[in-house]
Amino acid sequence: MASIDKRKYRINERIRAKEVRLIGPDGKQIGIVPLREALAKAEEYGLDLVEVAPQASPPVCKIMDYGQFLYQEAKKAKEAKKRQTQVELKEIKVRPKTEEHDLQTKIRHIRRFLEDKNKVKIRVFFRGREMAHPELGQQVLQKIQEAVKDLGRVEMAPRMEGRQMIMILGPVKK
Repeated sequence: MASIDKRKYRINERIRAKEVRLIGPDGKQIGIVPLREALAKAEEYGLDLVEVAPQASPPVCKIMDYGQFLYQEAKKAKEAKKRQTQVELKEIKVRPKTEEHDLQTKIRHIRRFLEDKNKVKIRVFFRGREMAHPELGQQVLQKIQEAVKDLGRVEMAPRMEGRQMIMILGPVKK
């Protein structure tokens, strides 16, 4: 389980307020009572008094089983973490003179990355005299962009960085 900071909530004698807004174990509001009376009620039920909203005036305290409460909070935190998706930046490298079949293989990889909701950085490397023809790299990137337009959108338009041309594609939001 994901760990919850146990010091986040004050319980029983750690509560500092003189008066608290008390909520019973059934979830019904009992009202504003002195702290001593709230602690006595919690002990009467055999449960803990937990300060759930310390910033309120007076602070809100609930009579509950503290161990079970921490377990539920940890469960919620774990579920929230599970729902979070981590977007990765995958990278594909091509050359201006990459053959058609090799390019189609790279496009299949790009499509798979975009289906998995990852971003793709495409680098076109130029060697030697290829630098005189950046339009060839532009054509390769254009071909890739056309092939994946149903799955990805251009997040960063093609631009030169030294001896390479870079374009970033992101997954299409549905």
